[in-house]
Amino acid sequence: MAAQFAADRRRRRAFWSATIVVAVLLTAGTVGYQRFQSQSAEPVRYPAGTAAHGGTGVARGSGPVTIDVYADFMCPNCKRFEDSTATMLDGAVTAGQVTVVTHPVAFLDRMSQGAKYSTRAVAAAGCAADGGRFTEYVRMLFQQQPAEQTPGLTDDRLVTLGRDAGLPESFAQCVRDGTYRGWAAHVSERAARDGVIGTPTVKVNGEVTAADPTAVRAALGDAG
Repeated sequence: MAAQFAADRRRRRAFWSATIVVAVLLTAGTVGYQRFQSQSAEPVRYPAGTAAHGGTGVARGSGPVTIDVYADFMCPNCKRFEDSTATMLDGAVTAGQVTVVTHPVAFLDRMSQGAKYSTRAVAAAGCAADGGRFTEYVRMLFQQQPAEQTPGLTDDRLVTLGRDAGLPESFAQCVRDGTYRGWAAHVSERAARDGVIGTPTVKVNGEVTAADPTAVRAALGDAG
């Protein structure tokens, strides 16, 4: 019995020693991973016009009803939403009825064969915001939307679209430097934390509505 008691005590001691070692290793690994993330993450710089909307959106209009649109430039449904609602929303903005805030997200990087097209396109849109041509550039990105499972538009093509949109020469350097790639990640992370799990996601005064003209028009009516 004494021998059995001693053996049990040794097993318990070995168990708790192993548990402590594993806990220490897990803690060290977590801290190390967090440090790696903080060191490897690109810095977040904010494009012009985003400060008023939590650093994640670019607004047009100043109406009392706020429409938040979360879109990925490689998302076919986002293009369909843009194509089907642009005229209606433009009219509501001009009439002073709405403020449309576009939050460009990079959820679909995995669909561009490692080329991270969504991130690059969002970053380019940030550069366009600095040049005061965000909406015009976003529309060109949708007009020239590449197919999923392709590398997407090259940086040179993104620069050419900027020139076509009337952006200054500084836009090209901003795109090639990847100035707003960190911002693309920031907008995407914030959107996910706020419950946005797919694109397009549309909110009218904070309430999610279906991403189609009829639903948006009805939500605007409900919002007055």
